[in-house]
Amino acid sequence: MRTRVPAELRVLRPAEWDEWFDTLVRAFGGVAVSPEERELDHDLTEVERSIGAWDGDRPVGTAGAFSFRLSVPGGALVPAAGVTMVSVAATHRRRGVLSAMMRRQLDDVRAWGEPLAILTASEPEIYGRFGYGIATGLMHAEVDTSRVRLAVPPGTDDVRLRMADPADVLHACEAVYAASVGLRPGMLVRIPGWERHALLDPPSERAGASPLQCVVAEAGGEVAGYARYAVEPEWDAAGPKGAVLLRDICAPDPAAYAALWRFLFDLDLTSTVKVRNRPVDDPLLHMVSDPRRCRIGFRDSLHVRLVDVGAALQARAYAAPVDVVFEVQDSFCPWNEGRWRLTTDAKGGADCRRTDDPADLALSVRELGAAYLGGTTLAALAGAGRVRELRGGALREASVAFASDVAPWLPHGF
Repeated sequence: MRTRVPAELRVLRPAEWDEWFDTLVRAFGGVAVSPEERELDHDLTEVERSIGAWDGDRPVGTAGAFSFRLSVPGGALVPAAGVTMVSVAATHRRRGVLSAMMRRQLDDVRAWGEPLAILTASEPEIYGRFGYGIATGLMHAEVDTSRVRLAVPPGTDDVRLRMADPADVLHACEAVYAASVGLRPGMLVRIPGWERHALLDPPSERAGASPLQCVVAEAGGEVAGYARYAVEPEWDAAGPKGAVLLRDICAPDPAAYAALWRFLFDLDLTSTVKVRNRPVDDPLLHMVSDPRRCRIGFRDSLHVRLVDVGAALQARAYAAPVDVVFEVQDSFCPWNEGRWRLTTDAKGGADCRRTDDPADLALSVRELGAAYLGGTTLAALAGAGRVRELRGGALREASVAFASDVAPWLPHGF
């Protein structure tokens, strides 16, 4: 039986970052990241919001939290701690280090007054025990552009496309992204410095693909969208069969969006577009002539944890009026335990506060996190036995109210 080794938990000191980061890299297999990525990670680390577990003079655990704002149903931007760089040294597994860091971190997030904590998980099963629920999914695809055609909306031919150096149009592209954040739950406001991620393109990690390229869509003389991608050349005896590796694409206007996709489909010497992260309801699904030849797949993405149940539920809008009392179980953050009454009005506004009234639905904070952005229904969770209806009709009422008209989506990791 392994004994628990005491570890000192404390805020990271700037001078300790390299050793702390090396501990993280080692825990993820020991393959060094590129110098460019390491420098960016160093610059973006919010040291005062990062902690380490130390065994003597050696770091054996790491965890950080970015100070993000997350879009929620209704378009509000809610403070959210972006949990990141979590690791435990292989020598100190199953000794309570991770639980201790998660305990300290959630206490800190509460003290910072942030109602949400969010993360992307290397292994999805890890974080449910700490109250995180899977709130968004992503779509990935490999489109056979030699066989699949696009049906584009009116106005697509009026969109002007031009190639540009990614750095030269970064400001314009970031403006397009910023205008998109409130349109879909799950998106992050990019805090200063995060725009550099869009240009990260170390030669050592291209694996034979081209440098990063960018095409912008213009309408009325203004940048209306962009796509960043690389081309992976390949030839066989029959000729070229290269792949377009899509990094990201953004255009709120349907015509600009379709024009960018048509450009990617038509690139010379390629026969595949590889897509690694798009919303599960992406409009592309309704433009392609043959979805079977798109090799579409789905996986989990953003995990959400309500740190302050009342503040979190009050911060978002709702699709329908509802008056429901939740019996919330949250053993890891006991300040959330108990009954909460959520009432909403016809305009989507909400009030959430403690109550002694009888409960209508019983669930854990994990289920609230899964349903929070509107991508997972409370009815589906009830079908899995994870939500119990205590008042007839309450489940349908709440499930409808929590829904989002577009699927939530996290456009990039952290």
